[in-house]
Amino acid sequence: MAPFDPTTALAGLTRSQLDWISAVTAQFKLAKTFWAKPGSDLITPSVLERIGDALRIHHAFSRQALSKDRFEYAFERALSQCGFNASLASSRTNRGHDLTINDVRVSLKTEASAAIKENFLHISKFMELGRGEWHLPTLRDLFLEHMQGYERILQFRCLKGSPEEYFYELVEIPMDMLREAANARLEVMENSKQNPKPGYGYVLDAVERQKFALYFDGGTERKLQIKSIRKELCTVHATWQFKSAPLG
Repeated sequence: MAPFDPTTALAGLTRSQLDWISAVTAQFKLAKTFWAKPGSDLITPSVLERIGDALRIHHAFSRQALSKDRFEYAFERALSQCGFNASLASSRTNRGHDLTINDVRVSLKTEASAAIKENFLHISKFMELGRGEWHLPTLRDLFLEHMQGYERILQFRCLKGSPEEYFYELVEIPMDMLREAANARLEVMENSKQNPKPGYGYVLDAVERQKFALYFDGGTERKLQIKSIRKELCTVHATWQFKSAPLG
């Protein structure tokens, strides 16, 4: 790619087009703090900067958190531009991985709810449970089978989103920890009015403290949630905190 020459690139643009470019450049001049875990095999300094700049461009035009599909494309682009072999899965409805990085299949999740908790991760829709038999051991086994479709799982989280400041982080959830669900303590919520009745699978540590919980939602969607994943047991690869100019 030829070096960018702003004089040539901006020549002939309309007043409207220059105004949009001005909104982006104003965003780039505001305070920011980007951090990457030393030695991260995913977030190099250049990847960190490119994702951070993509976030700042997004918030030059939107107050909504970056969506999953936009993060996937920004992540793939940043990795590819920085020497990684990265490619998105060909199907948007793929039940396994979302992105392949250097031949490693990666599942990407996002979290940006107003009730987000800094120290606990929540995956509101890990997978659909289908219309088959509603039996917790069977559903737990479907979860374990689902994880055979990828080698790593990452969650991109918006911890703070206000018109003036945003804070994102990228967290890796250990696959080995999730596989401990094979020995989860399963419990049907007998008092629930849902049909089929929802249930939990609790995964505990050596001192009986919860690591995370599977929630088999028996509502109309029949989906699996993963609740209260302790962030201290995960790896934070990067954080992006930056000021944002008012829209308008």
